[in-house]
Amino acid sequence: MRLLFLGDIVGKPGRNLVCQSVRRLVDEKTLDWVIVNAENSAGGSGLTPANYKQLIDAGIDGITLGDHIYRRREIATVLQRRENIVKPANFPAEAPGREFMLLAGRNPEERIAVFSLLGRQFMRPTDCPWKAAERVLAQIPDDVKAIFVDFHAEATSEKQIMARYLDGRVTAVLGTHTHVPTADECILPGGTAFQCDLGMCGPYESIIGRRIDRVTETTISFNPTPFDVATGDVRLCGAIVDFNLSTGQATGIERLRVDAPL
Repeated sequence: MRLLFLGDIVGKPGRNLVCQSVRRLVDEKTLDWVIVNAENSAGGSGLTPANYKQLIDAGIDGITLGDHIYRRREIATVLQRRENIVKPANFPAEAPGREFMLLAGRNPEERIAVFSLLGRQFMRPTDCPWKAAERVLAQIPDDVKAIFVDFHAEATSEKQIMARYLDGRVTAVLGTHTHVPTADECILPGGTAFQCDLGMCGPYESIIGRRIDRVTETTISFNPTPFDVATGDVRLCGAIVDFNLSTGQATGIERLRVDAPL
């Protein structure tokens, strides 16, 4: 089986490229599932119900989110009612959203599990991601062996710790949040695929998706400016994981990059 996991979608440029590319990639790469982190889809921060519908209608199977999950308050209803979108599992139980999702493939008997965790280094205060991972793994049905984890974290060391901690118990630990793709994709000894960060789906002629002039001005002068989403050099970035559905072990991982037409 093959699954494509796309990094953070940033604004309209990222959304448009993802929506234009998904069905073609499914055919060209023989993909069984496509998952995306969509926490920056709405103007660079958050996700709206309209954004959610656009992505699902385009062929996305499941959506994860991160620290900007509630920037658009109206997404709470979607998080509570839909089964193909999750909050970080180490958020409080009272926070809107489900902790993991089960996604059927073309054959309804072929199912995978997906959940998200938020890191704690240089991030907003939240519950322990390691304890949350244990709690979620205990809830996933025994017959679902293929499990994918989006670790939305800042520090590469923390991502490596999570991958090693879950090695052999999940199919893949894939990092998001920093918007910069890393070249460390690998299969760990226990059969878990890992990459520190998938990168972003958005404009790379930017500072992690935002206009260079605005970010530079504020950084140097402290003069507040709106960090508008940039528009140049739009790319889609993520990773394709090959895996055995019956064992849950990954058999391959490769980075994917698609550039938008000029």
